[in-house]
Amino acid sequence: MATTEQPFTLSVPDADLDLLRKKLELVRLPDELDGAGWDYGAPLADIKRLVAHWQNTFDWRKSEAEINKLPMFTRDIEVDGFGTLNIHYVHQKSEVKNAIPLLFVHGWPGDFLEARKILPLLTAKSADYPSFHVVALSLPGYGWSEAPKKPGFAGRQFAEVFNRLMVSLGYDEYVYQGGDWGHLLGRHVVTHYGHKHVKAWHTNLPIAGPPKFFSNPLIYLSMFLLPFNKPALAGLQKVQKFRKTGIGYFMEQSTKPQTLGYNLADSPVGLLAWIYEKLVSWSDEYPWTDDEVIEWISIYWFSRSGPSASSYIYYEMSGGNAHDNSQGTQWMSVPVGVSYFPGELVQLPKSWSHLLGKVVFESEHDKGGHFAAFEQPERLAGDLRRMYGKGGPAHGVVTGKNGYD
Repeated sequence: MATTEQPFTLSVPDADLDLLRKKLELVRLPDELDGAGWDYGAPLADIKRLVAHWQNTFDWRKSEAEINKLPMFTRDIEVDGFGTLNIHYVHQKSEVKNAIPLLFVHGWPGDFLEARKILPLLTAKSADYPSFHVVALSLPGYGWSEAPKKPGFAGRQFAEVFNRLMVSLGYDEYVYQGGDWGHLLGRHVVTHYGHKHVKAWHTNLPIAGPPKFFSNPLIYLSMFLLPFNKPALAGLQKVQKFRKTGIGYFMEQSTKPQTLGYNLADSPVGLLAWIYEKLVSWSDEYPWTDDEVIEWISIYWFSRSGPSASSYIYYEMSGGNAHDNSQGTQWMSVPVGVSYFPGELVQLPKSWSHLLGKVVFESEHDKGGHFAAFEQPERLAGDLRRMYGKGGPAHGVVTGKNGYD
C-alpha cells in the first residue's frame, strides 16, 4: 500500500504492443451504405485510414516518451467501504510560492491528458495573472488509476477520492475545474467538501435545472419568455436533437456496460470507432490529427483496468445500482464560475446556471466544444485567470494562496 506519493513512469509492455498489432492485422470492417456520411456513425473511410495509421505509422513509444515528461505519480487512497484504490495523477507545480491549488477532472471519453495544454498556461508566473499548482488525476477506472472492484462506486466515492488526494498532497484548501463527468462529480465534491476544502469551482458544462416554481420562481417564470429568447431556444433545440440522435452511447453504458465491454476490451477498432465518433461530433470543428486521435484511443486501450472499466461510471451515476446520488444536485453557496462554449453538447438557458450555486463568474466564447481544455486551452485558462486573479470575483478564496508572489 503506497500511502505516500510514488513517481510514475508509463511503460507499456512489448507484449501488449505485439498483441495490438496482431488484432489490427486481423480486423474485419463492416460495409457502409452509399452516401451515409456521418448520419450512421463514424465513416468507413475515416476508420480505415486511422486503423492503417495505428498499425503502420503511429509511434507509441514516441508518444509514451512525451507523456513521461509530465510529472506523474500514484498514491493509494482509502475509500470508505471500498478499500484502497491506487490513483494516478499529474502534479504540475508552479514556481510561484502562493500559487492556487487546482484540481482538474476529466470525463468520458477524455483522460488526464486533456489537461496537458493548459498546464504551462496555468502554472506560468506573471505579475498580470495568477498561477496555479495543478493536479490532473485519472478517474478511477481510467488511464492508470485502479478501478473499483465492486458495485456502488458513485458520486460520493469519487468526491472522497478527489478530496483525500488533494489533502494528502498538502492542499487542505483548493479550487476545482471540470467538464463532462468532471462537472457532475464537481457538484458532489462541492456538496460534501465545499467551504472547508473546496473554496470555489469552475465548470465548462453547466448542467442544471429545470427550475421549479417554489424554489426558483424568477428563473421558472423566465421559461415563459423562451420563445422570444432566440439563443436560449436554439440551445434547447440542440439539446433535443442530441437526445434524439446522439444519446445511444449513454443508454448502453448506463444500462448494460458489461455487454458493451466485451467489444471495447477485445477490439481496438471497435474502441476506436466508439470514441472517434465522439471526438469529432462533440468538438467544435477541431482539426484532429491522426496522431492525436490514436494517442487518445491508445490511452484507453493500454489503460490499467482496460477500456471497458471507463463505462461503469454511467451505470453507477445513473442509479443502476442501489445508491443515492441526490446529494450532489442541490444548490451550494460555494462560488462557481461558468464558461460557455458554442460547440458544447448541452446548452441550457444561461439563467439555469444559477441553479448550480453562487455564480460569481460567467464567460461566453465564440469557439470551442466539449473538450474545452484541449480545443481552446488559452480561453479556458484565461477564464480561470480572470475568475481568481486580482479584481476577480474569487480572488483570495484559498487562504494564503492568491496566485501571486
